[in-house]
Amino acid sequence: MSDIERDVHAVARRAKDAAVDLAPLSRAVKDAALLAMAEALVKQVDEIVAANAEDITRARESGAAEAMIDRLALTPRRIEAIADAVRAIAELPDPVGEVVRGRTLPNGLELRQIRVPLGVIGIIYEGRPNVTVDAAALCLKSGNAALLRGSSSAYASNTAIVRVLREALEGTGVPVDAVQLVPGTGRDSAQALMRARGLVDVLIPRGGGSLIQTVVRESTVPVIETGEGNCHVYVDEAADLGKAVAIAVNSKTHRCSTCNTAETLLVHSAIADRFLPAVLAELKDLGVTVHGDERTRSYDADVVPATEDDWATEYLSLDLAVKVVDSLDEAVDHIRRYSTAHTEAIVTDSQSAARRFVERVDSTAVMVNASTRFTDGGEFGFGAEIGISTQKLHARGPMGLPEMTSTKYVITGDGHVR
Repeated sequence: MSDIERDVHAVARRAKDAAVDLAPLSRAVKDAALLAMAEALVKQVDEIVAANAEDITRARESGAAEAMIDRLALTPRRIEAIADAVRAIAELPDPVGEVVRGRTLPNGLELRQIRVPLGVIGIIYEGRPNVTVDAAALCLKSGNAALLRGSSSAYASNTAIVRVLREALEGTGVPVDAVQLVPGTGRDSAQALMRARGLVDVLIPRGGGSLIQTVVRESTVPVIETGEGNCHVYVDEAADLGKAVAIAVNSKTHRCSTCNTAETLLVHSAIADRFLPAVLAELKDLGVTVHGDERTRSYDADVVPATEDDWATEYLSLDLAVKVVDSLDEAVDHIRRYSTAHTEAIVTDSQSAARRFVERVDSTAVMVNASTRFTDGGEFGFGAEIGISTQKLHARGPMGLPEMTSTKYVITGDGHVR
C-alpha cells in the first residue's frame, strides 16, 4: 500500500467511526451544528478569501479561462450566499428515522421500514469550492460522514473551508471527523478513495462527463452517477409556435453551463418552415452557435454542419445541435441513441403525442411543454440537492436529503419464534 493510500484510508476509517456516532443524533443537534458552520463561514471570510486568492493566482498563471476562474472565485458576498444555503438546509425536514412503511403482520410481529443514513459518502468534484460546503452540509443533515475530494485547482480554498467547518463542529455534539478533506491533490489520491471499499459506502462524482465516467469505471466503491446531461427538446408537429420558441431558447440559454441545459433540438418537419426561422434568429441574437443537419442548414447559412459527434456532445456552452425529423418516433429513436438519460422535453398540444413521448422516453425527467432547466431539486420543491442521479438504482433524479439515505427494517415481537 502506498503512502497516499494509507493516508486516504486513515481519514476514511475516522469517517466510518464518526458515522456511527452521527447517525443517531437528533435533528436539533444536527441543525445547531449546521448553523454554527454557517456562522463560522461568515466570521472567517477573510481567511477563506485569502486562501481562494492563492488558487486564483495559480489558475491565472496556468492560463485557465476566465469562466473557470469565475467558478473558482469566492467573494464575501458569495460566501454569505453559501452560508445562507447552509441555513436553508438546517430548515429542511430530517429524513432519518422516517417510517417509509409499517404494519402488523398476521402473526403479531410489528414491521417498520425506516430511513437510515448511507454511512460514509465520498464526493469527488471539480472546480467550485462552494460544493465543499454544500456537500458537507447535506451529508451532515442526512446523518452521513463526508469525505470531500475536490480538484487540485481549489485545494487551498477547500483546505481553508474544511478547517473552518471542522472548528465549528467542536462542542456541537457532532463528531468533527464527520467532515474531512481527502488528502492529496494527485490522481492517486482520488484512486485511493475510489478503492476504499468497506470504508466508504458510496461515491458521488460531481463534474463533467469525463470525471463521472472515470469514477464509474475505476471505482470498487458503489457509485451514484450524477450530472452528465445530453438533454433534448423535441418540437412536435402539434406544437404551439410561441411556446416552442420560448422553451427551446430557455432550455439552451438560461444557464448553458449546467447539466439540465438542452444540447440538441429536434424539430418535426411539418412545423420546420414556421418554427426554425424564428428560433434560429433568436438563438443567433443570443450568441448561440447552431450545429445543424442539412435540412436545418437550409434555413440559415450561418448554421455549422453537424457531425456525428455533435449529437452525442454535452456542450455546456452556447452551442446547440439541431436536427429535423419526420416523426415523433424518429425523435424518440434519436434520443434513445444519444441521450445520457438526464432530461428530455416535448413541446406539443397533442395529448396523444405527449403520452407516447412520456411512455417511450426513459430518462430521469421528461418535460411536457416545459423547459429542461426545471430538473432541479430546488425547482421540484425538494430543497438542496447533492446532484441529479441519472442511474436507475437507489436514487434517480434530483438527490435531496431522502435520497441520501437507505432503509432498514425493524421488527418487534413478543417472544415470537418461527
